[in-house]
Amino acid sequence: MKKVIILCVILVCTSIIVQAQYNVHWSKIRHEVFLGGGTINFFGELGGANTIGSHFVKDFDFKASRWLFQGGYSYKLSEGWAVRASLFYGRVFGNDQLTEEFHRNSRNLHFRSPIIELSGTIDFSIIKERYGHRYDLRRVKGQSNKPNLYIFTGISGIYFNPKAQYTDGKWYELQPLGTEGQGIIPTREKYQRVTLAVPAGIGLNYIIDRNLGIGFEFGVRYAFTDYIDDVSNTYVDPALFTDPIAAYFSFGTADPDWMGTGPGQQRGQNQYNDAFMFLTLRVSYKIRPPAPGRAKF
Repeated sequence: MKKVIILCVILVCTSIIVQAQYNVHWSKIRHEVFLGGGTINFFGELGGANTIGSHFVKDFDFKASRWLFQGGYSYKLSEGWAVRASLFYGRVFGNDQLTEEFHRNSRNLHFRSPIIELSGTIDFSIIKERYGHRYDLRRVKGQSNKPNLYIFTGISGIYFNPKAQYTDGKWYELQPLGTEGQGIIPTREKYQRVTLAVPAGIGLNYIIDRNLGIGFEFGVRYAFTDYIDDVSNTYVDPALFTDPIAAYFSFGTADPDWMGTGPGQQRGQNQYNDAFMFLTLRVSYKIRPPAPGRAKF
């Protein structure tokens, strides 16, 4: 009986020691860098689903998806919490000709814009990463690698610059033109091309070895502006413009007598700000301190 009790005590102590080793292991791998790429999709006034009045995910249009690249650095505060700095570059796009909804299609506006974002987020691990054996040996039992499932939110700064294509084939910046009367009508000021946004999302990182990981991340950004696509308010009288290019992009439709495009009529939907979502595949690398006893060169 004493042997059984002693054995049980040894097993319990061993388990506690092993678990403690796993719990403190995170402190040795606080630093991580990552690179990724994927797709981005815009939710605003232009383009969108084949229904009127759609908003956010309900307005998803696969044909308007574009690419993005992402990179950054992460630092563990504890086993379950981390802070992260990320930089990504992508392009968003919207075109009324891609939707079958009558009123949107007849509006005949389009745009494209680069998106450069610098974000700071905090990550919370729903499932904390775990490492198995250092070497994959036969008949050696123990914990296997466990992926890291996490959610995140934070704050970001975004630069955008909407452009549209004129009849000469060139792409023109829309913000300087004031297509909704900004800078011409006293009550309408030109919007800024730098804004804040709230990021949120979920990610999964699978450990390949003790340094390398691969996973995906799905995120959304809710911007503090409704002008990423240069559309938000109502039509203005084309006669206000001295620049024919500004008048052209303000009106959009090829039919000047088409109902709904007169001054004061709805051009955008300013009840909601713009947003976009992205899905990226990313590779991460953990920066480990040098092993004790090794020579440093």
